[in-house]
Amino acid sequence: QVHLVESGGGLVQPGGSLTLSCVASGFIFRDYIVGWYRQAPGKERELVVSTNGDGVIESAHFARGRFRVSRDNDNNDLSLQMDYLEPEDTAVYYCGAHDAVSQNNYWGQGTRVTVSS
Repeated sequence: QVHLVESGGGLVQPGGSLTLSCVASGFIFRDYIVGWYRQAPGKERELVVSTNGDGVIESAHFARGRFRVSRDNDNNDLSLQMDYLEPEDTAVYYCGAHDAVSQNNYWGQGTRVTVSS
């Protein structure tokens, strides 16, 4: 059974940093597309960055230059280092995994990030 557990969210002031972590289990991590997504209040869920076993596939424009993803296939971990956070980054951040064979998608429970002074 696929499990994705996020941690690391919290309250941070504008300009601050946070590191989110996603620990996965129940599947062969390196075979899946795994990424970070976010959903702000009143908005649809959107991609932050997606990765496969070789590295980054796609990243959102707002993430470039501020967010850095790190994928550890041996330890089934996907981390997101977020710097220079802005109030617009306030959202629930989700870890998502996609099985390209079955086309199934899996989600963690999310971790809330609030950027406010």
